[in-house]
Amino acid sequence: MHFAYTKLDGIDAQQLLAAVEPIFAAHGVEPVEILWRTDNGGRVLTVTIERPGSKLPGEGITVDLCAEISRDLSAVLDVSDLIAQSYRLEVGSPGLERALYTQADYARFDGWLAKLKLREPASGQRLLRGRLRGIDDQGRIRLEVNQIELTIEPQNVVSGRLVFDWNNPGVRRRANGATAPADSIARDPRGRGLQRSR
Repeated sequence: MHFAYTKLDGIDAQQLLAAVEPIFAAHGVEPVEILWRTDNGGRVLTVTIERPGSKLPGEGITVDLCAEISRDLSAVLDVSDLIAQSYRLEVGSPGLERALYTQADYARFDGWLAKLKLREPASGQRLLRGRLRGIDDQGRIRLEVNQIELTIEPQNVVSGRLVFDWNNPGVRRRANGATAPADSIARDPRGRGLQRSR
């Protein structure tokens, strides 16, 4: 199990990831991103999770599940003492416009609309919007743009993201059901003054 994307400047990333990974396995979820960042409220540790193999981003990630994982992560982080300062912990799904990081992501979301930013132009463009068509037998990303299928080397992708599309299978079902906004905990490293908000 590993995070597709980590940004943990100023924290011992290896120790932190080793400490928190068992929590995700215990809850039957996969971690997607973990970010140590600053916003107007101070320092924030943001974690996004999803169900393994789900073809609909955020499917099965409920507010209650995020709250349970937040509590477990909070307990582990308190014991490990890897973060010495006050911070908030946010746990949620990556959302319907999920970032794409790996070849497995591009294969799993075959059929979804996506937006790719490229290092070198493909078909004369650096920014492409089209429908994912999986991965070819050489590991290249297949993207259908204006009814033309392009193949893109993964190393040419600066960033990729799903695009919200009402016509995508499952989106209406997800939109009509419960969504999972991030669960947030204001953290005091001494274990006092925990405040949970949703």
